[in-house]
Amino acid sequence: MEKEMVIVLDFGGQYNQLIARRVRECSVYCEVHPYNISLEKIRQIQPKGIIFTGGPNSVYGEGAAVCGKEIFDMGIPILGICYGSQLMAHLLGGKVTTAPVSEYGRTEVDIHTGAAIFQGVSEKTVCWMSHTDYIEKAPEGFQVTAHTSVCPVAGMECPEKSLYAVQFHPEVMHTAEGMTMLRNFVMNICGCSGDWKMDSFVETTIQAVREKVGAGKVLCALSGGVDSSVAAVLLAKAVGKQLTCVFVDHGLLRKNEGDEVESVFGPEGPYDLNFIRVNAQERFYSKLAGITEPEQKRKLIGEEFIRVFEEEAQKIGAVDFLVQGTIYPDVIESGLGKSATIKSHHNVGGLPDCVDFKEIIEPLRMLFKDEVRKAGLELGVPENLVLRQPFPGPGLGVRIIGEVTEEKVHIVQDADYIYREEIAKAGIDKGLGQYFAALTNMRSVGVMGDERTYDYAVALRAVCTSDFMTADCAEIPWDVLSRTANRIVNEVKGVNRVLYDCTSKPPGTIEFE
Repeated sequence: MEKEMVIVLDFGGQYNQLIARRVRECSVYCEVHPYNISLEKIRQIQPKGIIFTGGPNSVYGEGAAVCGKEIFDMGIPILGICYGSQLMAHLLGGKVTTAPVSEYGRTEVDIHTGAAIFQGVSEKTVCWMSHTDYIEKAPEGFQVTAHTSVCPVAGMECPEKSLYAVQFHPEVMHTAEGMTMLRNFVMNICGCSGDWKMDSFVETTIQAVREKVGAGKVLCALSGGVDSSVAAVLLAKAVGKQLTCVFVDHGLLRKNEGDEVESVFGPEGPYDLNFIRVNAQERFYSKLAGITEPEQKRKLIGEEFIRVFEEEAQKIGAVDFLVQGTIYPDVIESGLGKSATIKSHHNVGGLPDCVDFKEIIEPLRMLFKDEVRKAGLELGVPENLVLRQPFPGPGLGVRIIGEVTEEKVHIVQDADYIYREEIAKAGIDKGLGQYFAALTNMRSVGVMGDERTYDYAVALRAVCTSDFMTADCAEIPWDVLSRTANRIVNEVKGVNRVLYDCTSKPPGTIEFE
């Protein structure tokens, strides 16, 4: 699909995905690439603009993430953010040093409103700062376009070379006019028209899948979650009965979910799909016995998924392609280029080395979660399925801290069911990005019926998020939490304590493992 593109070069910043997502909100396609991408590769991509992310290093320190300064001579507009701004200054002859006063959090910034990137921005605006170093002196040819009381170069530009930089993070919601700044860069400076539309993505992807598959047989890894469900419907529209959906009930699903998935995609459901349900609960429990390390659990579950699919493919005969609902945050969080591996997703970093298929098709690989939902609605997938609660591929395996056992699975299933029921009864489910119960590996002393207990603690989690890359802890009404905790302790055997997780993302992840 020929489209305008802006690329984000990742220097190790925590907001790399968020920058790309904000660019896409401008209806401009955006991808994240490692900072050491070659100039030749950039020329092949032909981006309309480049954005440098933040990063944890000092630009003058040993082992700093540094790109070649030749990138500034390509004639492509570049926006440096935080570390990216310091790198631009450092490579082009400015001075970067340790700031006398570090800036973190919401900061009032004085803006030179005549600057191209600050068109329509207030003279004083609140931005999100996060830096220990600062640009003491801008490079020759640059004009300072923003400052704070302690940061002399909070923004700079060299319009003649289409180079722009800001010390703060315009991509986060705490920067009040950040989207205006990014839109100025993407639309006005880079000259993008905004041709990234979901209807054209769906149409183009269906056609591309149809051409790739030809007369081949396709096996879809269907979990029943949002991503794999949208992928399944997209493939069904592309290749029809050439597609077989295999749903593996690994015993790590939410309560009653296996039957719910079958009711939607099975023979009685609204879709004319070849559907196979594999009940593999005991097989997965056996594999997970004694395993406590999160990455090992994820990889083991991912590999076992593939083995089950291979076995089903052999029964079907001559299957050429495996379809997965991998999405872009999965790819990036599993380690993209030089960026850190946050957690291996079972369908990315968890894939075994040898897969017995001609090729893996991931039609949603470059979409963020909210874009997947838009694609689902465009495909005609029912709203209740598209907007349902996200669920990790490894299922409750990563919502049970430590070893996974059948007993623990039943505990967390029942606790989670109660929590979701109380959230729905209170009418606050629509305002939450994700909420669930997890089982900690902590056991503590309690008292029930005048007797001592020594049972598990359940942790409740609820977050507010639009893109699942950053998230704030949701402020659940106390009466809802209290009612939920009372029910869990009284109705779920093996639990005597309920906790509420108040951690945002970052520093935490949405899931526990």
